Amino acid sequence: MPLSIDLKDTQRRDALSSRQPAADEGLKPSIIGMDRDELADAVRTAGVAERQVKMRVQQLWHWLYVRGVSDFSDMANVSKDLRAGLAERFTIARPHIADEQISQDGTRKWLLQFPSRGAGKPVEIETVYIPEEGRGTLCISSQVGCTLTCTFCHTGTQKLVRNLTAEEILSQLLLARDRLGDFPKKDTPQGAIVPSEGRKISNIVMMGMGEPLYNFDNVKKALLIAIDNEGLSLSRRRVTLSTSGVVPEIYRTGEEIGVMLAISLHAVRDDLRDELVPINRKYPIAELMKACREYRGLSNARRITFEYVMLKGVNDSLQDARDLVRLLKGIPAKINLIPFNPWPGSQYECSDWEQIEIFADFVNQAGYASPIRTPRGRDILAACGQLKSESERLRKSERLALEAMMIAGHGEA
Repeated sequence: MPLSIDLKDTQRRDALSSRQPAADEGLKPSIIGMDRDELADAVRTAGVAERQVKMRVQQLWHWLYVRGVSDFSDMANVSKDLRAGLAERFTIARPHIADEQISQDGTRKWLLQFPSRGAGKPVEIETVYIPEEGRGTLCISSQVGCTLTCTFCHTGTQKLVRNLTAEEILSQLLLARDRLGDFPKKDTPQGAIVPSEGRKISNIVMMGMGEPLYNFDNVKKALLIAIDNEGLSLSRRRVTLSTSGVVPEIYRTGEEIGVMLAISLHAVRDDLRDELVPINRKYPIAELMKACREYRGLSNARRITFEYVMLKGVNDSLQDARDLVRLLKGIPAKINLIPFNPWPGSQYECSDWEQIEIFADFVNQAGYASPIRTPRGRDILAACGQLKSESERLRKSERLALEAMMIAGHGEA
């Protein structure tokens, strides 16, 4: 056998073994999030003959990502011995749900626990499901905490603990489909696939906790599995990755993943964006706009979404609207205007509703779609910029104070 093949196989097996948590955690590695080559190595370790490896990989892929099973014993057409061998070495269990909250508007938020991957307690992240007419969007986290310290964002007040693995990113989607009944029932005839229409989760957005492009490899791996047409089969046009502006990885996202792109812009001047989104000091607006203009596949049918949080007296003037239109000239774009979502300790206020409408009207008249995002899940701290894994620990008095803030100045938004 050629040395190059030996080396490739060795690297894959090393990667497989590196997925195992620290020994003191006493956990088996998961096969969720493995690509097909890694899954082939996994079935080999369970004693599958080489001539059967490809078939077994196809079977496992189907059970994991079409049928959505979370127990090897449910894989009806897999031999009993292989199921036992896999269960002895691996897991496909879902993450632990530490808390589940349902908003008055139907938004759901799950606080999920994952192993620490080292010394310490389990880590926590939040995942949010937003039901809307004709679609359902799952907001997925990529990191435990965040390094970016954007001053208007609650997640930014929580220090980065670690990156999530591809398994942990993908498991958020699998768990949400479980909870929402979005996988076929166990008694569905063999081979049945969830229809492309009627799914409760039709869209996913990498807009949860963390900066996805600071965890590029794991995010890429998870998203490529999510859009694989033999499994979860999400359309690339229904998968959006949101970044605060990690310019080099924006180019890689277009080339290597090809999903829709969203930019957390929030300001049109470098001095203000330096304050609101500190990564701007490393990748200023001119560099960011160049990367956007050169994003692979960009067209009127595949526009970039620019996220713009409306902060009273900070970035919401008519002049800001004019400068925004001038900045985005020539870029196929949609501008999402986001009423600021309050959280305890924030220094900002939401723009007045009348001012938001004035801003939106100007941008619309300039030829850009500029929907005002309806805040969802504010009452459970599930809205944009509110995610933080400690949020379930808010005291009742803090929750009441938050509700009072919304009623006094933001509730109509």
